[in-house]
This record gives sequence, structure tokens and C-alpha cells, in this order.
Amino acid sequence: MPLSVGIVGLPNVGKSTVFNALTAGKAEAANYPFCTIDPNVGVVPVPDPRLRRIQAKIATQKVIPAIVEIVDIAGLVKGASQGEGLGNKFLANIRETNAVLMMVRCFDDPNVIHVAGSVDPMRDIDVIDVELSLADLDSLEKRLKKAQGAAKTGAKEGKAELALVEKVHAHVAEGKPARALALGDDERALVNTWGLLTTKPVLYCCNVGETDLPNGNAWSDIVKARAVKEGAGVVILCGKVEAELAELAEDDRGELLASYNLTEPALATLARECYRLLGLQSYFTAGEKEIRAWTVKKGALAPEAAGVIHSDFEKNFIRAQVYGLGDLESYGSEGAIKAAGKLRVEGKEYVVQDGDIMYFL
Repeated sequence: MPLSVGIVGLPNVGKSTVFNALTAGKAEAANYPFCTIDPNVGVVPVPDPRLRRIQAKIATQKVIPAIVEIVDIAGLVKGASQGEGLGNKFLANIRETNAVLMMVRCFDDPNVIHVAGSVDPMRDIDVIDVELSLADLDSLEKRLKKAQGAAKTGAKEGKAELALVEKVHAHVAEGKPARALALGDDERALVNTWGLLTTKPVLYCCNVGETDLPNGNAWSDIVKARAVKEGAGVVILCGKVEAELAELAEDDRGELLASYNLTEPALATLARECYRLLGLQSYFTAGEKEIRAWTVKKGALAPEAAGVIHSDFEKNFIRAQVYGLGDLESYGSEGAIKAAGKLRVEGKEYVVQDGDIMYFL
């Protein structure tokens, strides 16, 4: 299953509009069954021009891009951590995702009532952060009691975990997300197993009005500044425009895009940013039947990448034949790359690079 990103936000910020546009099915590669898995889960293609460049040199029956799973999570309200609204369902749904796409309302429309009565993106973000932090504090307090009990036995591991829980608890109690706490690699790996909501990486999505494209407005500028301070990503879009674009075939979008000074739908940027947010990269396989982007974590070794295709490939991995898109474009075919001595043979310790074209043996 692909890693997932949860769209989070207050009511009436445009979450469902953007989700519906993302999963509308007007995908770059028509042969892939992009679809909604259930009423609030969909798989979204990650646009990658390298696929078309490979196809220009290798004739194929279909092209399959990488995907990200997007979850449209019920709108949050103040008090969700205490069960207000759909609070418990909301928090449970976020816990099951790998990252958070925080949808922020940066448009004014008298026909779309804001739940708090006025547009204030920083207030809205703070409401969400507080609810997630309160839910984490509840989890940490339970973990703290267990860790205190374990530490009383005198076990070295128990004392170390107690110290770590206390450090994270103190940080979150100050209203800071757990992801912002400086931790060692081993500490971070352990904390990531605790199911805390504020450990998840965040991408801010500013939903602006049509006249504010493509660069946003004063409200989105404030969100950008916050994102820079936090080291988070940010995407500017207009949900209404993206919904219109999603209804058009790719070849028919040019005029509408040009009217807003856009070179591509903002949702393409959003999909790529979600991919980056999850720490993912693509390698490719290319043959007569299909050219396909496969998803691996950055830093993955060759056997792990082979296992994405099939578990037996990882178990029985011997070596991988690898070349780059630049070589394919220079020499014209895999055979010519091999004849020129540019086809590399890599073993089990090879770290897969973004954009590698691979064949496993």
C-alpha cells in the first residue's frame, strides 16, 4: 500500500473540494486506474515528466506513475481532543496517516461561512495544532505512567525511556509539536513508534481566491512565513479553479491555466510535495509492456527496491542492472547503453538514486 497523507482543516476551508479534484481521475497516464478507494480515501498520481522522456525512447503499451494515498479527514472543531464534533474519529484517522496536509482558508467569501466568523489562517492553524497537541499530551501522560513503573525496576532501558518520555512530554506541554524537538536518530525512531500526531510532517495548503493566483495574498504570505520558520512546505492553490481543471482533459487545460498564469494545475505541485514530504523517491522499470515509477524511501538499498515489485525479488536478489535517463537519451536504447559500457551492475549495498532505471536479477 502507498504511504498516505491526511487532508486536515476546519470546516468550510475547501478540503473536500481539493480532495475531489485530486481524485477526479483525469490522470496523466490513462492506463492507471486512479480512483477513490472509499468515500474519503483516494490514490493520486505523482506527475513526473521523466516517464514521458523514457517513453520517447522505449515504445511501451502503458505508462504508470507513482501514487500517493490521500485521506479526506472529517473537519476538525475546537474541542476535538475532548470528543467534540467528530473528534475521536478525526484523531483516529490522522493517526493512521503518515503525514498531514493542513488545508488553510485564505479566501473571503460571504457565501461560505467561516466556522469562527472571520478569516484568520494563523488562528485556524493554532486551533488544529492545539487539538493535536492535547491529544498527544493525553497519550504521553499514559506512556509516562507506564515508563515510571518500568523505571522503578532499575532496568537501564526503562530509565532511558522514562527520560525520553519526560523530554517529549515537556516539549509538547509547551505547545510545540513533537516533530520540532531535537532528538538523536535512535530517539527519533523510538518516538515515531508512539503514534503521536505532532510527529507527522506537515505541508500547508493555502486555498486562495481566483484573483489571488498564482502567488497568493496577504493571508497566504503569513502562512508561508510560518512554514519557513517551521521548515514545512507550502502550496498555493484555488480549490474552485482546481475543480474546474480536474473536469477537463489534459490537452484542454491550456487556456484556463494561461488565464491564471499557471503552467500546470497546482494539484500537480501538491502531489509532488506530498511525495517529498513523505521522504519518497522514484526509480523506473521500462519494457515493452509498461514503463512504471516505483516508490521507495530515500536511502533504500537495491534489494529493498526490488521488494517493492515483489517480495521474492528482494529475497532472491543477486544484482541490479542500472542506468540513467541521461544515458538513455544520449544512446537511444538500453542495448546501445550496454554496448557503450554505460550499463552499471550494482549489488546488495547499492543505494538507489532518484530516477534510476533498473532491471533486477
